[in-house]
Amino acid sequence: MTRILITGASGFIGTHLIEYFSTGKNVEIWGLTRQQTDLLSVRKPKAHWIQVNLSDRTKLAEVFKQILPDVIYHLAGQAHVASSWEEPAETVSANVINQIHLLEALRETCLRPTVLIAGSSEEYGQVEVKDLPVHENTPFRPLSPYAVSKVAQDLMAYQYFRSYGFRVIRTRAFNHTGPGRPDSYAISGFSKQIAKIEAGVIEPVLHVGNLKAMRDYLDVRDVVCAYDLAVKKGQPGEAYNICSGKAHSIEDMVAMLLELSSVKIRIQQDPNRLRPSDIPVIYGDVSKFHKDTGWEPKIPFCQTMLDLLNYWRQEVASGCLKQYQRQ
Repeated sequence: MTRILITGASGFIGTHLIEYFSTGKNVEIWGLTRQQTDLLSVRKPKAHWIQVNLSDRTKLAEVFKQILPDVIYHLAGQAHVASSWEEPAETVSANVINQIHLLEALRETCLRPTVLIAGSSEEYGQVEVKDLPVHENTPFRPLSPYAVSKVAQDLMAYQYFRSYGFRVIRTRAFNHTGPGRPDSYAISGFSKQIAKIEAGVIEPVLHVGNLKAMRDYLDVRDVVCAYDLAVKKGQPGEAYNICSGKAHSIEDMVAMLLELSSVKIRIQQDPNRLRPSDIPVIYGDVSKFHKDTGWEPKIPFCQTMLDLLNYWRQEVASGCLKQYQRQ
């Protein structure tokens, strides 16, 4: 029996990871959540749940000794780039300081599970077009407090590998989306707006930010599969890009969503949706990860867009029904 522990288990990727592992055999899934109310967002909580704040190292060590995990997927943290501009200190605390508590709790208990650190392509930051695609040795040039915090997590994981022999896998996932993605993220936010327009809740105007940016996007269900293979076949201490190797413009993704809608919608740029600094284009080189694990994305991006839009159609319809029932 393999004991899997997931931090941030009630979040977007965490719930998909639980769903992924819940279909397997000889797996025991443990989900850590910061507060009990987080479980309200979990649709299929097929795991043993423990409420613990990662800032409480003593309690964390007790949990580790109770579970004796074979694998830890460390997903917890502040994952929203835009929010990090408003709350840089909170972002560093949630991502960097809490990871220190996690690794130190493991060190104090003498446990040595395989630990996957969920990094981000944001670590690379500003990359010249001539230096694309991004590979794992591309220098870090982070452009946001969030990106700086992920660089710190990444390098800290390497330090614990070198200093204490921790079995740490460092992943740098590029943009990903899919059903359940919060609407604070661009593509999911656009999908929610379209679903609300279709339902007649808001006027037929799609409010957008910078549509010229180009990103390497994946389906979240491909990402959780990649995390599984990273743990099973990845080399401890190594860093791996998880990406498609292709760049899509935000403008093209919006056009794809609009094609999936039967309603005529006008696009309007919202200055509040623009970042202080933004990366014009980025896409990655996945050859190292493919070589070590055999992973490659399988879900067509058009399917991802359709599934995401249908998710928000259901959410909006459910919200409208609840409002109607209260009247």
